[in-house]
Amino acid sequence: MKTGQVLKTFDSISEEEMALVNSYSRKELKSEDVYLFSVVLCDNDIDRDNERFTVESLFELEKLFVGKTGIVDHSMKAENMTARIISCSVEAIEGRKTMLGDDYFRLVARAYIPITKKNEDFIDMIDTGILKEVSVGCAVEKVVCSICSNDIHSNACSHTKGEKYGSKLCFGELISPTDAYEFSFVAVPAQKGAGVIKAHKGKADYMENIRKALEKGEEITLSKSQSKNLFEYIVTLEKGAEDAKLYREDLTKSVVKLSALCDNELKTETLEKILSKLCTSEIKELKAAYEKRAEKTMPVKPQLFSKSEGEKTHNNTQFTI
Repeated sequence: MKTGQVLKTFDSISEEEMALVNSYSRKELKSEDVYLFSVVLCDNDIDRDNERFTVESLFELEKLFVGKTGIVDHSMKAENMTARIISCSVEAIEGRKTMLGDDYFRLVARAYIPITKKNEDFIDMIDTGILKEVSVGCAVEKVVCSICSNDIHSNACSHTKGEKYGSKLCFGELISPTDAYEFSFVAVPAQKGAGVIKAHKGKADYMENIRKALEKGEEITLSKSQSKNLFEYIVTLEKGAEDAKLYREDLTKSVVKLSALCDNELKTETLEKILSKLCTSEIKELKAAYEKRAEKTMPVKPQLFSKSEGEKTHNNTQFTI
């Protein structure tokens, strides 16, 4: 699973942990000022999305998640920041196996919440087991197919996650994490212990969350790497938009030409105005309709052809090869 759940908290906080807490705090905090808890972020088992982290990826995430915040429902507003991770470690659970029979590993984090009037109810929800499931937001470089070992999102892979090929289940191996965004308390996780938000290369899923937040007028905070990813995503969208514009212009010109060929009484200016109101798929449909009409109006015949029965026949010997 790429998600997990809150574990039972320890009764005491060590001096080492308080030193880590205070490395993030602007004021000196004491053990009675903070609530520390442990949380399983993700593991190497196959989840409901038919994907799993490799053990190597868990060790990379171990470094990436330190210092990241805990929020609610993946909402990126500043007021939803509730906790911060101070340490992470990959643990092997003796005697436990994954769905594939491999040794089971999980990524466990220690996080803290300041004990304030505002946070009292939130902490109580954790202690009573109401807030238990979490999911992680992260990005990976690629998702490798378990059947063909190609990138599962590329044309080189023709397999479908969750399907069986012979005796082998197709699933995606999440390889080389590039960033960790946050972990979130969720009500209904997408996976077998929780849920996950992740992205593949362009990080489109994460960008979609940013778009939704901006659409609602919500404030968001981005890290340096997230800002870089957002910029790259915008550049990709701009390139796609330019290509789409050129394709639409070509399509429009073709429809205008075909319209004239079919002796359409509409003036070119009028037709262009009509086409400007249509979406690209509708212009494609109109082009196909004009092509059929043009074929009936001016059928294209090959230079060498045999006339059908009833027509005047010629030997066409001048075209014999």
